[in-house]
Amino acid sequence: MTALPDIVEITGPTPGQQLRKRMFGHQGFMIGAVFLVILVLIAILAPVLAPHDPYSQSLGDRMVRPVFMGGTWEHPLGTDHLGRDYLSRLIYGARISLLIGTVAALISGLIGTTLGVAAGYFGGRVDAVVTFLINVRLAMPVVLVALAVVAILGGSLNVVIGVLGLLLWDRFAVVMRASTLQIRNREFVAAARAIGCSTPRILLSEILPNIFNNLIVVVTLEMAHAILLEAALSFLGLGVQPPTPSWGLMVSEGKNMMLFEPWLVLIPGAVLFLLVLAINLMGDGLRDVTAPENRN
Repeated sequence: MTALPDIVEITGPTPGQQLRKRMFGHQGFMIGAVFLVILVLIAILAPVLAPHDPYSQSLGDRMVRPVFMGGTWEHPLGTDHLGRDYLSRLIYGARISLLIGTVAALISGLIGTTLGVAAGYFGGRVDAVVTFLINVRLAMPVVLVALAVVAILGGSLNVVIGVLGLLLWDRFAVVMRASTLQIRNREFVAAARAIGCSTPRILLSEILPNIFNNLIVVVTLEMAHAILLEAALSFLGLGVQPPTPSWGLMVSEGKNMMLFEPWLVLIPGAVLFLLVLAINLMGDGLRDVTAPENRN
């Protein structure tokens, strides 16, 4: 009797393995993610990594130049006009930028996503009200409103976060509304209604997972936008107040010496640019690797 051949089970990669493969294969995502992870670790480990107290002043060590401009390793990136170590303030400044960007994006994302999904799913009067609110918000210039509110309430970390969180929700609402309109009548949503699923369950289990990749992109864009707005407010003296280390504040404090000591402006400006670039690269990469057409 002829023996039957063994049945070999052929299995493909799991969805998680496919996602990891796409992530590691996306150059832009990897560059942005690596740099962002490094900055997050630097911010978390700031007390360990900072060579000096970022608030400690030493008038005898004012305006020490960085190592690459003839300075010493005692202050690798030099000191500012009050003798504070520039590297230490740069490291602690990462905490401020990441905190403001993350919390402001979460607040605006919660507001905008709720309004956008409700408008797209329910339509009718809900859509009309949300569209009106979006138009009102778009008619308000963000920078001018932020300047006015911060000037009235006073510049502080909590005020800046609250103002930016309440002003940057419009893009979330517009994108989420459009994305929800595209899928609210799809077969899987109709099937969920047919079997008696409640509206909250449909929104949470059917709508949100299918618009999540669009949400990722908006979150990263608004996080970068919030970081830049905080830097602009701090530069104008209406954001984070001294002596709190902030990259925008560091640029503002160094602008008077820019023609003589340009590194005072270039160093925090370059780090701010790299942070925003990394966030945008990672967001664009996440959009590519989580797109529905790549989930097969």
